[in-house]
Amino acid sequence: MTAIVPLAGLRVSPHAHEFEGGAHGSDVSIILVDCPAGAGPSLHRHPYSETFLVLEGDVLFQVGDKETRVAAGCVVVVPPNVPHRFVNIGPGRLRQVDIHAAPRFETEWLSADGSRREL
Repeated sequence: MTAIVPLAGLRVSPHAHEFEGGAHGSDVSIILVDCPAGAGPSLHRHPYSETFLVLEGDVLFQVGDKETRVAAGCVVVVPPNVPHRFVNIGPGRLRQVDIHAAPRFETEWLSADGSRREL
């Protein structure tokens, strides 16, 4: 059966809409990011790959020990278990699609030095 999920029906965080695919018969989960300059998640990792499609804006990605500036029109692929984060370096909004290769989100938040952060 085809699932059609309105954006209004997705979980909302301060700067994103989150689609957890497993609840809708999908093998992927997606985050639709729309955030202001200076915003972005802290260092984290997943047991699966994550693919980012940058639609609008300029973003600084940290993947492992490397930082890379990425502009709209680029795709970034982060392998499983690699610590990463991104921040909108502005001046405008960052719009991107974050594709998690899993039917549900599994995120381990890390401290700045890459060690596991206790919540």
